[in-house]
Amino acid sequence: MVVLFLHYLFMFLFIAFVVLYQVNPPFRFFCKMTFYKFWLLVLAIPVIMVSIPRGRNMENTKFLCMLFWPLKYIFGLQIVVNGKENLRTKKPFVLVLNHQTSLDFLMVAEILPRRCVPIAKKEILYMGTFGLACWLSGIFFIDRKKREESIATLTEVEHSLHKENFSVLIFPEGTRNHGGSLLPFKRGAFQLAMKAQVPIIPVVISSYHTFYNPKEKRFTPGKSIIQILPAVETLGLGPDDVPKLTEQVRDSMLTTYQGISGTTNGASR
Repeated sequence: MVVLFLHYLFMFLFIAFVVLYQVNPPFRFFCKMTFYKFWLLVLAIPVIMVSIPRGRNMENTKFLCMLFWPLKYIFGLQIVVNGKENLRTKKPFVLVLNHQTSLDFLMVAEILPRRCVPIAKKEILYMGTFGLACWLSGIFFIDRKKREESIATLTEVEHSLHKENFSVLIFPEGTRNHGGSLLPFKRGAFQLAMKAQVPIIPVVISSYHTFYNPKEKRFTPGKSIIQILPAVETLGLGPDDVPKLTEQVRDSMLTTYQGISGTTNGASR
């Protein structure tokens, strides 16, 4: 009798879940985001296991990227990458991307070149198994609240770029931006590129607004475009050129963002 009751209870809850998932967008949004976080924490465990033999090593980033690849199929996301030829260089560079949400991880995993290490906020380091997997992948962490510590980290990276022949990925906005445009850029990435005399490669991710909106609790299948722009050289530039360089790159990224997102001045067409 008890077994039969539990059987019908389970069936009722399952049907209720399916119906609620289909008809209630906020509930569907909650389920997808919970699944996303659960996926990162659980699937980070095998990433850790295969990374441990190397220790903290940027070569482990390929395992970290593999963690994200199945998610685009699970969530029904079509990711189109244009301009891949602009990443075909063996010399160090600074990759700069616009930053929208945690879904940016999926986009980064699509285009992250070999021996390119992200610079991320320190909070990620404390995200359990996922934070450990990121640390083992050689990711550099900066504390946005401690300016001197952040500068010291960037200086360390600058001194190592040519010596160890690797590149870095930075979100110059410094924080997530849900506003449908680009926030003002912080100058750290551009000062780093200028001091190391390496090119900047801008990468623009189109707006997620058509399929993802946390305020509206909406997360549906959709399409994202990643446009990799030609490298911007810094050879011969000095400290006085950084403000102009920053605005030049931001302007080109904003124009591209509006073009691939179908927006004008941050508003959907």
